[in-house]
Amino acid sequence: MQPAAIPTDRNADIASQVVATMRQLGVLGLPRNYEIFYEALSGSNHELSVAVVSLSNRPTQDDLDRIGRTFFPQHHGPAIVEHARDMIARELEDIAALLRNERTHIEKYGRILDETSSGLSNRSLLSQELLHKIAGAMSAATNSTLDHNRLISSTLNEKTAELESVKSKLEEYKRLADTDPLTQLWNRRAFDKEITRIYNSNRGILFNALILADIDHFKDINDRFGHPVGDRILQIIAEIFQSSVRPDMFVARTGGEEFALIVEGASEDATCEIAERIRALIEQTPFTSSQAGINYGTVTVSLGVCMASEAESPEDLYTKADRALYRSKVGGRNRVTRHSATGNRAGKGWLLYKKD
Repeated sequence: MQPAAIPTDRNADIASQVVATMRQLGVLGLPRNYEIFYEALSGSNHELSVAVVSLSNRPTQDDLDRIGRTFFPQHHGPAIVEHARDMIARELEDIAALLRNERTHIEKYGRILDETSSGLSNRSLLSQELLHKIAGAMSAATNSTLDHNRLISSTLNEKTAELESVKSKLEEYKRLADTDPLTQLWNRRAFDKEITRIYNSNRGILFNALILADIDHFKDINDRFGHPVGDRILQIIAEIFQSSVRPDMFVARTGGEEFALIVEGASEDATCEIAERIRALIEQTPFTSSQAGINYGTVTVSLGVCMASEAESPEDLYTKADRALYRSKVGGRNRVTRHSATGNRAGKGWLLYKKD
């Protein structure tokens, strides 16, 4: 396996770089602005860095908020939803106006048909000239109605496309709002929804398991090498999680250095084998900086496993998996523990977003 790339120590003082850059550009010292420049200068998100570099020498707050809505939608949710609501309201109002106009046009066409029918029913007044005029009027009215219908149809297609665009943007926002911006894994909000889904059916209870993982001594890593190094380690471990399991498995970053994996369709032994494979891969990964020639040492994780059938609820499942994780920690770290092998020790709380 190739050594994992880690930022050099020149990034350790990134906080002061952020403040200096914001001051130079005349950016207000708002938390949401600080987050943008911190992520951009740390280099953890290339697309965000490009977006910031593309700003003018004096970016407006609107410019920064547009970047924030794109890369940190979880902090701009109400504004995004409100904007979409306004767009949908305008499109629906336009469609209603089109339909009202269509009704008026159809009523006018109906009156022409009635008048023509009345003229044809009076046989005593019929003549070649009159029939010619009636045919011309009918042809003109019909062509006008067909042209109008084509215009209405085209406009309605445009409105439909615009509404589909709004729908796509809302779906993209939902995806981003459930995504951890640093690792691109699912976040705690998405995890709480997914673990609750397990207990919606007996099949979910019988065929699901939860793996919780926590990076060992992660605070020491941040203290020794700086948060940019810690962030890169989180990204590398997230990549190991994703590459070690099937694409359909649910992987989330549930806390600062905590990860969760929901396994479906595997026995307890098979689930523990997955956890052990992830543990071994992380332990074997070299965490170094090729530029600075620094070796940051071995990084390990502790894991806990619990089958959904061993718990009575989502909360109970999380608690029991966390209990197993705790046993891995106190047992020496860098190991996998099954809940079935633990005693009755309370775990952490859960469902941080239960009321959302």
